[in-house]
Amino acid sequence: MARVAGVDLPRNKQARIALTYIYGIGNPRALRILTAANVDPFRKIQDLSEDEVNRIRQVIEAEGQVEGDLRKDVAMHIKRLIEIQSYRGLRHRRSLPVRGQRTHTNARTRKGPRRGTVAGKKKATKT
Repeated sequence: MARVAGVDLPRNKQARIALTYIYGIGNPRALRILTAANVDPFRKIQDLSEDEVNRIRQVIEAEGQVEGDLRKDVAMHIKRLIEIQSYRGLRHRRSLPVRGQRTHTNARTRKGPRRGTVAGKKKATKT
């Protein structure tokens, strides 16, 4: 199993698909990395030589942030928004949708499961 950027790439997948297992690399970026490393995107990871895997590693390191560094940056950006008390920061703090979606209905992913409805008390019967 090839290990790139701290992630074990699945051996039985094509290189263009396997690279998307790394946080911060999607399909377009994976193809760009593979063409820069001069590797066929349709070859499986198990068929790649050590030299090709090393070239992929070098291109990824040179191209930009992935995995832990990128996650840290995203977290820092969100933390900054919360600290400066911007509207987006407040939405993050309250765990509500940030990008203008409606919340009257839907938004269950951000808001969490519905709270149970409280039933009215039974009236006491005369004895």
